[in-house]
Amino acid sequence: MAPPTRTPRGTWIEAGLRALAAGGPDAVRVEPLATALGVTRGGFYWHFKDRQALLDELLDAWERMSTDEVIERVENEGGNPRDKVRKAGALTFSETLLPIDLAVRDWARRDPAVAERLRRVDNRRMDYARQLFSAFCPDPNDVEARSMLAFSLAVGRHFLAADHGTLTRAQVLDLAVRRLLT
Repeated sequence: MAPPTRTPRGTWIEAGLRALAAGGPDAVRVEPLATALGVTRGGFYWHFKDRQALLDELLDAWERMSTDEVIERVENEGGNPRDKVRKAGALTFSETLLPIDLAVRDWARRDPAVAERLRRVDNRRMDYARQLFSAFCPDPNDVEARSMLAFSLAVGRHFLAADHGTLTRAQVLDLAVRRLLT
């Protein structure tokens, strides 16, 4: 008789990240995850001590995906520093990572440990932005301002509901990015 098949740890993490993105940390519950995966909860406890262990793993996965993996991909694909700035922003705030990032930002408002994790991730992202902007901006103050503006634009644009006259949101974003990269 073959041993029982267990749902892989990574499958639980992927389901947890989807739940986090959809409804924040309160949506990350063992029973609904098991139901979504079509398995029993027992397999969960084979991989994780408790729900908190899963939440910690979700933060680890988000941090790795949104920093290490983004930087590695940008560097491997190469290009000039301006192209790298665009690529890093597009990857960091992609359709996959953006909902998780926004959920973590909201969670960080209520949990000091998550806030500290977010600070570490944002500092890493800002350090990479500084490195890229430094390649074509000789003034350290200009580098800091551009890094801050680029990062604020990437995060903040998801919270703005303003109209832009005759321009579309995409047109205004393109104008803003071009200004940052000149």
